[in-house]
Amino acid sequence: MELESSDEECGCAPTPRELRALSRRSALGIGIAGGLALFGGVSAFSLAPAFAESYPSWDDVQNAKANEASKSREVTRIEGLIQSLTAEVARTQAEAQRLSDEFYVAQQAFFDAAKRADDLQTQADEQAAAADEAAQKAGRIAAQLYRDGGDDTAMQLFFSGSAVGADELLARLGTMDKLLERNQTVYDDAVRARDAAQSYSDQAVQARNERDRLQQEAEQKMVAAQEAAAAAQVALDNQTTHLGDLQAQLSALKDETAKTVAGYQAGVEAERKAREERERKAREEAERIAREQAANGGGNGGAVNGGGWARPSSGYVSSGYGRRSSVCNANYCSSSFHYGYDFAPGCGAAIYAAGAGRVVYAGRNGGYGNYIKIDHGGGIATGYAHIVDGGFWVGYGQWVGAGQAIAATGNTGNSFGCHLHFETYVNGAAVNPSGFMAARGVYF
Repeated sequence: MELESSDEECGCAPTPRELRALSRRSALGIGIAGGLALFGGVSAFSLAPAFAESYPSWDDVQNAKANEASKSREVTRIEGLIQSLTAEVARTQAEAQRLSDEFYVAQQAFFDAAKRADDLQTQADEQAAAADEAAQKAGRIAAQLYRDGGDDTAMQLFFSGSAVGADELLARLGTMDKLLERNQTVYDDAVRARDAAQSYSDQAVQARNERDRLQQEAEQKMVAAQEAAAAAQVALDNQTTHLGDLQAQLSALKDETAKTVAGYQAGVEAERKAREERERKAREEAERIAREQAANGGGNGGAVNGGGWARPSSGYVSSGYGRRSSVCNANYCSSSFHYGYDFAPGCGAAIYAAGAGRVVYAGRNGGYGNYIKIDHGGGIATGYAHIVDGGFWVGYGQWVGAGQAIAATGNTGNSFGCHLHFETYVNGAAVNPSGFMAARGVYF
């Protein structure tokens, strides 16, 4: 299966131009330890400062401490840097949240439009079939009427037109006086069915045009949201890298006791090592849980079948695809149409890639909370929502294998408890995951 080269085939993935625009920004580094996101096999993540100021060294602090004027200037400088770091994190996170909300709204509008277009086309097809059947019925009645009247010419008219469509047949039947005199209702029913078919067909064309417009808008919003998420992560990592030093340096400058600058520096380094150790243990624990779930078969989550597809979660199905009653709490209401399947394996349980592919989105997505989208090529993609904060195990642009643990189950976004909301997409539009996965040998 040639998946590596098929990113452009999926209408739900960024275009090459959009990918180039994204790659010019710092790629998103999110994971249990804020790990590097891989793009095209090359690390594109950067910890470049979000603003141009340089940071003071501990030698700068030591030198400034010996002179009151220098110390005062350095205190002012460091306080400004701390304020800038904090403000940049707040600004970029607010922008990321705003754009992720826009992405979510645009994505849902596209899903709704795609469903409406499909529903209208189904109705158009049904009415077209009804129109053909009604026209043929009227034709048979007309043939019988004229046969009884000995008018072979009229019979030949009907039979010679029996292979034409409903429009032409009804036009011919409309000229046959005996039919209209004695079976006006039959003829009228056939005309109504034809007109209804045409009306639904016209509406379906308009709905498809609107669907395509909304799809383009959703794709643009997805790219903007991913860029904003990347910027927010850079700002956060920049703060994480420098804030501890800056706060300790400020304390050292303001401290009038005999405590040395070296002591403050040692404290910062100790805290950094402790943080790294906590992150390492958290990552190892998550990986251990994922391995145990896979080994124990827990719901068969992550087990890859012969076709290269896997169940995305070990949890039981708590909600299926389709219409449902809306449930509300003080903050929001659930949708009345559910575009995916919900799995409830428990908080923190591993989420697995349903198939091999490229991560084309990893970040916040409005009501979906933390969300990952994987492009599998050929117009096929899958989505994973409500991931726990800090529970991304892969990043934007990364290639993942089928059954790979990609995230941890959470309760972010519009969610009423820890679960995975799993979606499947064909040419960008959401389709029933049950049938989609069953066609690939995975059953829920």
